[in-house]
Amino acid sequence: MTDKSRLWAIVPAAGRGARFGSELPKQYLQLADKTVIEHSIAKLLAISDIVTVVVALHPEDTFFDSLACANDPRVSRVDGGLERSDSVACALQSLNAEDTDWVLVHDAARPCVSHHDITQLIERGCAHQVGAILAVPVVDTIKRSTEDGEIQKTVDRERMWRALTPQLFRYGALTKALTYCREHQLKITDEASAMEHCGDKPALIAGSHRNIKITYPDDLAIAEVFLSRGGQ
Repeated sequence: MTDKSRLWAIVPAAGRGARFGSELPKQYLQLADKTVIEHSIAKLLAISDIVTVVVALHPEDTFFDSLACANDPRVSRVDGGLERSDSVACALQSLNAEDTDWVLVHDAARPCVSHHDITQLIERGCAHQVGAILAVPVVDTIKRSTEDGEIQKTVDRERMWRALTPQLFRYGALTKALTYCREHQLKITDEASAMEHCGDKPALIAGSHRNIKITYPDDLAIAEVFLSRGGQ
């Protein structure tokens, strides 16, 4: 940290993981020796500057309290909302934070983020006037489709990035951005997009391609290989 502001973390985890095709929410599926969400939270708890990790859960969640990390003094839970942005907003409201404090938002389903990438994000993001996100350059050829599922055109991938998490912003600025987007019914898929709607330009911090999001069943096997290789 570069100033006297504090650092908080939020893990939105109120989703049911419909695309995964499992009755059990994907964040509670077993990955090596822990559940997916336990790995993700552990990566945040390894950052000593983080005051509290707030986990935003579905109001009817019956799984989280049985996890060992639920009893960690630096972990707290709140009820989340219907959308990711709603869950993040609920978590922000629960914090005893100042506007100048920093907030890391990390997906519950990204268990392979490295300690190095998080520390780089904090160091460089806190030095930026807006904040920053982890991201990786697009390496595949990108096609835009028609409504009928045919190729409409090839999209130029130059300067194209895939957004990852964590994403780091000031508490006050992020709260205002999420409120603005909600009041104007703007669709946002991550915290950076909310900041963008308010005219801000967060920095892009190049992260590892290992920082995958568990979305489909095959992703679990890939994540287990990444975790087994260490260096996280």
